Amino acid sequence: MTNIRQSVAKDLLEIKAVELRPNDYFIWTSGIKSPIYCDNRITMSYPKVRRNISQGLAALIREYYPQATSIAGTATAGIPHAAWVSEILDMPMTYVRDSKKKHGKTNQIEGRLSKGDKVVVVEDLISTGLSSINVVKALEEVGVEVLGVIAIYSYNLKKAVDAFKEAKVSYHTLTNYDELVEEASKQGYIKEEDKVELVEWRNNL
Repeated sequence: MTNIRQSVAKDLLEIKAVELRPNDYFIWTSGIKSPIYCDNRITMSYPKVRRNISQGLAALIREYYPQATSIAGTATAGIPHAAWVSEILDMPMTYVRDSKKKHGKTNQIEGRLSKGDKVVVVEDLISTGLSSINVVKALEEVGVEVLGVIAIYSYNLKKAVDAFKEAKVSYHTLTNYDELVEEASKQGYIKEEDKVELVEWRNNL
């Protein structure tokens, strides 16, 4: 998967789905201050990029979860990618909200699942991993087996590694923070000293 990791990292940088600001940090929803922000929703607007991503995600499922029978997207950013992947693999799809609706049928999971289904969760990105794990738990509560989580990108935070390990959930991504920083340096988006700062930020988080 080396080539796909590099090509997706390059695509994300080119379409500005990823922005690097080593000297002017972003603040994530979680409150974490970060020199990088990744918005994979932008990939929807680029057919060639989203096609490369969906084919890569489908390849991850074929390689690591060949027994999968159903795809579940995370609301909202994982939904389109789950749809494209489920089309490629000719599999049923559902999507999972953060919490149950407060009206109607109060569903948290939309679509149809059956007990015994073997599900792979499709995420757009993984930061701390907690939202992905909550989706896994919601699916398990309705009696399906979750094989694992796949995502376009991971920040490679230790918090995520520990969270997935503790929850006993496997995960795989198309590209990651280290690959992206390396590609950004290679393509001239950042200076060598910025690269050092970006790696130190991740290692110290």
